[in-house]
This record gives sequence, C-alpha cells and structure tokens, in this order.
Amino acid sequence: MSLETMTKTAATAPEVEAESEEQILARVKAKNRKSTLRVWGLRVALIVLWLGSWELVASVWIDPFFYSKPSLIWDRLVEWFTEGTQFGSIWLQIFTTVQEAVLGFVIGTVAGVVLGTLLGRSRYWADVLAPFIKALNAVPRIVLASLFIIWFGLGLSSKVATVVVLVFFAVFFNAFTGAREVDGNVINNARILGASKRQILGSIVLPSATTWILSSLHTAFGFALIGAVVGEYAGASKGLGLLISNAQGTFDAAGIYAGMIIITVVALIAESLIGFAEGRLLKWRPSQAQSGHGV
Repeated sequence: MSLETMTKTAATAPEVEAESEEQILARVKAKNRKSTLRVWGLRVALIVLWLGSWELVASVWIDPFFYSKPSLIWDRLVEWFTEGTQFGSIWLQIFTTVQEAVLGFVIGTVAGVVLGTLLGRSRYWADVLAPFIKALNAVPRIVLASLFIIWFGLGLSSKVATVVVLVFFAVFFNAFTGAREVDGNVINNARILGASKRQILGSIVLPSATTWILSSLHTAFGFALIGAVVGEYAGASKGLGLLISNAQGTFDAAGIYAGMIIITVVALIAESLIGFAEGRLLKWRPSQAQSGHGV
C-alpha cells in the first residue's frame, strides 16, 4: 500500500471519540451492577430449587413428621413472630441469645487479644504457659457449659462464661501468631530510635497483628452464638437454644429448623457488621483496598 493510499484511508476512517472519566466510571459501574445481579439471580435460583425439591420430596416420598418441609417451617416462623412461643415473645428469645453472645464475645475477644499479644512478644512466658493453655483448649466445651450451670445457675452468667471460653481461644491463637509475625527489623529500628516497650506494643505490634485478629473475629462470633445456644440447650429459662431443645423434646422438626434459621440470620447480620468494620479498619492497606472478599 502506497503512502498516498494510507493517507486517504486514515483521512476517511471514522474518528473514535475518547471516553471521558465519567463515561468510563459509568461503564464500570454498569458492568459491576450486571455482574452482581447475575450472582444474586443464581443464588436465588439455587435456593428456590433446593426448597422446591425439599417440599416435593417431603410431600411425596419421606415423612414430614421427621424431616419437616419448608412450608411447615414457614408456618412455625409465622406463628412465633405473630403469636409468640411457649416461653414468651420470640423477640425476647432472640434478644437473650444475642445478649449472651455479644457479652461473651466482647469479653473473650479483649482477653484473647491482650493475652495473645503479650505472650506472642514474651517467648519465656509463652513456653511456661503453653502446656496449660493447650490443656484448657482440649477440654470439651459442653462439659464446661454443664459446670458453668452448676457454678453460676441458669441465668445470664453461665451462658456468658461458656461463650467467653469458646471465643477466647479462637482470638488468642490468632493474636499470638500475629504478634509473633511482626518484622523484627522494624522493632529493632524502633528501639534504636528510643521507643519504649509500651510504644512498640501499641504502635507496631498491635497494628501489625490487626489483620490476624480481625480475621479471627468472623469465626469467633460464630463460636459465640454456638456457646450461647449450647449453654441454653444445657439449661435455661429463655433463649433460642431453649426453643430448639423444647422442639426436640416434642418431636417438632419444624421448630428445630425455625430456630436454626433465626440463628443463621443473626450470624449473617453479625458477619456483615464485622466485615464492614474490618474493611474500614484495614482500608489503609493496599492489599485490602484493592482486593474484594469472596466467601
């Protein structure tokens, strides 16, 4: 192709308009919105398929008395939220379980972060206390829940104690590992510049261990709910664990599933709140700001 032909072709070719920044952002947002709708559509389709299959199988092949079915579970949820339960308002049961879980979660988290960070920076005391901590972690939690009921009674204290034990170890080991993973060169440079142990702990160790600690909170709150329900299951006057225990005793499969659904919803709400707090606290980290969270 000659130079003259190339010149004519370039002159007659349509000009491509450059996209503005607003257009690029709008296109990216539209693409993300479309992807989100596709993901949620698939999720809803899977849920509908699962529930529909369960309803069909329970209506034709298996006995709904033992396995229940979605329509019966829905009826039980409607009954609880409109008429209440045998032990009072459903909101009272939810509040009781959430109160126990949150109180134990806060106490267990604070204790786990403090002790885990301190032992993570003190190899001597970590070696001394290691066998005792491992032995306590090996004790079955259900046994401790029974002991706490004997010690503290059927009230709030025994449930909070059970939650604290479950949450503490979940947070402790992450805080301990996070404190151990701090770059030693950074600490040595801080010491050369005259930083005290308290300043190193507060300005270097804790911020560096934040990722480890926050990642443990997702699991820890699940343990908190488990601890509250297990404590109520062992003995209580109100709470979601009591509803599930009573449903089991009366062969009410729908009631068991209904209690599980309520607990799951509470756990998902707490998970979203913890995820939001984690995103805000770790926003300064490039890896956190640039990457999304999957499962």
